[in-house]
Amino acid sequence: MSYRTVIISDLHLGSKASRSKDIINFLETIECHNLFLNGDIIDGWAMKRGSKWKDSHTKVIRKILKMAEKGTNVVWVKGNHDDFLENYMGLTLGNITIKKDLIYKGIDKRLYYIFHGDVLDVFSSKFKLIAKIGSIGYDFALWLNRIYNKYRELRKLPYYSISNDIKQGVKAAVNFVGDFEKNAVLLSKQKNCDVAVCGHIHKVELSEKYMNSGDWCESCTALVEHHNGKWEIIIWTKEKDNESSNNSKEDVSSDFESQRKEGKEVVV
Repeated sequence: MSYRTVIISDLHLGSKASRSKDIINFLETIECHNLFLNGDIIDGWAMKRGSKWKDSHTKVIRKILKMAEKGTNVVWVKGNHDDFLENYMGLTLGNITIKKDLIYKGIDKRLYYIFHGDVLDVFSSKFKLIAKIGSIGYDFALWLNRIYNKYRELRKLPYYSISNDIKQGVKAAVNFVGDFEKNAVLLSKQKNCDVAVCGHIHKVELSEKYMNSGDWCESCTALVEHHNGKWEIIIWTKEKDNESSNNSKEDVSSDFESQRKEGKEVVV
C-alpha cells in the first residue's frame, strides 16, 4: 500500500516486549514518501537492564535503512527510551535525519508538530529514576501479558491487553502534568502548529487537534497520511486477523465450490 506519510513510534527494539516480526511484516507491505519514527524506537533502558538484542530487531533496522536507500525520507525523533540520541540531534545520514521534534506540512496544508511526548510526562522529564522504576514494573506487566495471551491464543480467544490497562490506570492516577492530550495540543499551538502528533503513552488516537501513533509492543498501530490528505489509523493486528479471516473464507468457499462441482454432499 502506498502512502504519503507513515508515523510509527514505541517499537522498543531491544526489549522483550517489541513485536519486531509484526513491525517487519507491516513495513514490507507499505511504500511511503515520509517515514516518521516518533520516539522509543530502540529501548536503551531495557538493554541497560540486560535485555538481549534479537536478529529480528536487526531486520527492522535493515528494513528502515533499505526504505531510506530507495528514497523514503526517514526522520527519527528522539524519545525517552532512546535518549542516547541526545548527542546526535540534527545528524543526517543519507535520507535519515535524527531530530528532537519536527514540523510537517501535510497535504491538507495544516502544520503538524511531531514530538514523542515525554516532555509532557513529569516522571520522565524531571524524575528519570522514578520513571525507570515504573518502566521495570511495566516490563513485568508485559511479560504477564504475553503469558496470559498465549493461553488465550490456545483457547482461540481474542488478544487482551492487561499491561495496557495497567499502564493507562497508572498514568491516570499520577495525573502527569494534567491531561496529556490537552497539554500536547497547547504545546503544538505554542509552536504555531495546527495538530499535535505524539507517541509515548501507547494509546493510539486520531482527532482534529491531536494524534497519537500508539505502539508496537501490544497495539501494533500506525498513523498514515493518504495521497489525498486523509489520515487513518492502521491497526496491524486487525489487518492480519482480517486477512486471515478472508483467506479462511476463500478457502471455505473454494472447498465448497469444488465439492459442489464434484457432486459431493456439502454440510453447511
